Amino acid sequence: MPRLSFGAWVEDAVDWLQSNLTWIFDAIKTVLGGMYDGVNAVLGGGEPLLLAGIFAVVAFWLRGVFPAVLTFVGFALIDSLALWDEAMATLSLVVVAAVITIVIAVPTGIWAARNNRVSAALRPVLDVMQTMPAFVYLIPGVMFFGVGVTPGVIATIVFAMPPGVRMTELGIRQVDGELVEAAQAFGTTPKHTLTRVQLPLALPTIMAGINQVIMLALSMVVIGGMAGAGGLGEKVYAAITQLQVGLAAESGIAVVILAMYLDRMTGALNERVSPLGRRAAAKVAAGARRLKFAHYKPGTAVAMTGVVVLALIAGGLNIAGSGDSKATTADSGDVGKGQKINMGYIPWDEGIASTFLWKEILEQRGYETGITQLDAGPLYSGVARGDIDFQTDSWLPTTHKDYWDKYSDQLDDLGSWYGPTSLELTVPSYVKGIDSLADLKGQGKKFDGKIIGIEASAGMMGTLNKKVLKEYGLEGEYEVVSSSTSSMLAELNASIKKKEPVVVTLWSPHWAYGKHDLKKLEDPKGAWGKGEEVHTVAHKGFAKKAPAVADWLKKFKLTEEQLTGLENEIQEAGQGKEQDGVRAWLKKNPGLVDQLAPLPGGSKQQGKDAGKTVDMGYFPWDEAIASTYLWQNVLEDRGYRTTVKQLDPGPLYTGLAQGQLDVQFDSWLPTTHKDYWDKYKDDLVDLGSWYGPTSLELTVPSYVKGIDSLADLKGQGKKFDGKIIGIESSAGMMGTLNKKVLKEYGLEGEYEVVSSSTSSMLAELNRSIKKKEPVVVTLWSPHWAYGKHDLKKLEDPKGAWGEGEEIHTVAKKDFAEDFPELTGWLKDFELTEAQLASLEVEMQNGGAGKEKESARRWMDANPDVVAKMAPVTG
Repeated sequence: MPRLSFGAWVEDAVDWLQSNLTWIFDAIKTVLGGMYDGVNAVLGGGEPLLLAGIFAVVAFWLRGVFPAVLTFVGFALIDSLALWDEAMATLSLVVVAAVITIVIAVPTGIWAARNNRVSAALRPVLDVMQTMPAFVYLIPGVMFFGVGVTPGVIATIVFAMPPGVRMTELGIRQVDGELVEAAQAFGTTPKHTLTRVQLPLALPTIMAGINQVIMLALSMVVIGGMAGAGGLGEKVYAAITQLQVGLAAESGIAVVILAMYLDRMTGALNERVSPLGRRAAAKVAAGARRLKFAHYKPGTAVAMTGVVVLALIAGGLNIAGSGDSKATTADSGDVGKGQKINMGYIPWDEGIASTFLWKEILEQRGYETGITQLDAGPLYSGVARGDIDFQTDSWLPTTHKDYWDKYSDQLDDLGSWYGPTSLELTVPSYVKGIDSLADLKGQGKKFDGKIIGIEASAGMMGTLNKKVLKEYGLEGEYEVVSSSTSSMLAELNASIKKKEPVVVTLWSPHWAYGKHDLKKLEDPKGAWGKGEEVHTVAHKGFAKKAPAVADWLKKFKLTEEQLTGLENEIQEAGQGKEQDGVRAWLKKNPGLVDQLAPLPGGSKQQGKDAGKTVDMGYFPWDEAIASTYLWQNVLEDRGYRTTVKQLDPGPLYTGLAQGQLDVQFDSWLPTTHKDYWDKYKDDLVDLGSWYGPTSLELTVPSYVKGIDSLADLKGQGKKFDGKIIGIESSAGMMGTLNKKVLKEYGLEGEYEVVSSSTSSMLAELNRSIKKKEPVVVTLWSPHWAYGKHDLKKLEDPKGAWGEGEEIHTVAKKDFAEDFPELTGWLKDFELTEAQLASLEVEMQNGGAGKEKESARRWMDANPDVVAKMAPVTG
């Protein structure tokens, strides 16, 4: 028989589709990705225990008390295993895939039940969909849609579709024909026959099909994890490839809990939606004599109320968490400014080590990072498509030659960072008489005729099978067992413990040579070829997307000693703590981050307490925002870590007094913040004034004639609609205004002081000026509003506002002990009126959300400010 090139035809078809229908695939990816993101935002965004409570209420509604309790315990266990986010990501994927599958499968099954030709045509299609190995679906999925959620959703839909179609068709066909004939005899239309007779009676079978759809969708999570879909699948896949028994057990338990919940709930849903199911449930409840409460199920309205209440609480907590305490964390050198960089890696040790090293470096430089573990094929495909920006473990020119040849037109080689490497076969040192590859000939029985290999996709496996075995006459005598790197290492470890002979594929450098006493088998014929180089490979547009990172990667180098040390630290840290291992290694190699990722203009001089974290707070007054973000930049230039939280004055002073915050820069003393200082002064320390004197005032636009002092306001209340627009009611100046200023000038009763917020007051001022309407507002000096608008400060001839204040830096009580160097800097900190005004103007020009960048621009325009604010000696 001639060779049938079916596979070649399929590849040609795929190439044509990729070339001509990319827009369709991009649209599908956008839609499915948006659906997944929306569902995941809801499921993954709430407090875990509250969401567990919602799941428990649903279980209570469908199955009763005991299932509800078990549901809450199960989901609480997932949270305690630190797998909540992954579980919700998996549940989101299942929900999206199942909904789409059901929407397609049920109508298709109905069509097949009512049309024999459609049924006959669908049957072989469903057979192929159901029996084709699920892994096969990932190949076109990754090629058409790249790595991520979409190929996982597509593969899940295809794999889970058949039972939904088949069970729907079966359920409708099993409806008694006499009932259908009777309905038709009474004049029922075909549409009503379907909806009022066939579907209600077929519903139990259809629900069983939906149950199977959901369970099959969940069974695809591990396969989806191989394509970068994330969630529990990625955890399970990582555990499999790295032979992490503990992680596998924890992730497996989480999958089981999800599976049991979805299975029981979809099964019980039949009792709620099916007339037959409700009748059966009623009989069971009526027959229960003991523990009737165990069979109690709340009504739909009661259950819905419980769900809504818990959802509102969860939403309220989210709003409170994101609004009242808006925190940002950064490290030194914010080059990235939050830009997202996606990295991928194969679970080889140098790949893990270098990837997590760059994750830490990039995050220290202000980038947001994403990491995905993949097999070599999906990884190269993902980089070529641009779904992944770069990967640091390309072994060239041999191991990954096939992938490079296939995708080289879409990739950039950023250069080698380690080499030369060596590939080898290795045996434990106690295996005597086997010192070279030639010694293996005739010794196959000693090793049970097996050479333990790694991933079949690895280039070294091809070299071993096609060249090394042939060169040394080992074909037929040895079988190369494809497994994974972790499985190979596990087999090596097990054999060493039993003192059994074993031969494995290995390479240098590798931490296994430090852990075990091994022999590299010599290669006198040079069959393995020359040593390789480990390269960094990125997609074609990466250098334009992130030029600084591309430049760093092109210069990236590690010595064998550095790489081995890094790998050992990661091994000691354990699975899931790779970044902790990287940080421990970086502490032993100070200055390496600046060497690998130098800041523009050179690295910054480090302070004596570099590495310590300073927690700063501020309330949204302009000078507070300006000074806080100025100090954030200065401290990060000196090697400190920082967090910044926005709070109202009350919570801010409380946080300082309790030691939850370290310092804030906007204490107006002795008047505005007198109450807070008097209350908490025993738990605070005043580090001195950095600006003053200030002034508080009432202000009007300059076009308001005849109003030049506070005394002029008397009798003019109607002009201003009887209102003075104030700021936060908690501000001390508001108390002074109400209790003293109005009284001193006889304005009580004529004017109402409207408490609002600083931003609302400024908005009202801006609106009035645009309309040329009279308005009087509370304001203070310095303030950028005086530069933006033509305003008049109303004179205070009676001195009712009191003397000008000073703006102080206030810290927690033991601040000087925790930050001796910074304490000295803050005591000497001062800004002139011109400096503060220009800094605030820069902040206003930058806009909300860009405060840190705006402060950096001001610092660039004032290059000596860091040296003056934070001098480093020695």
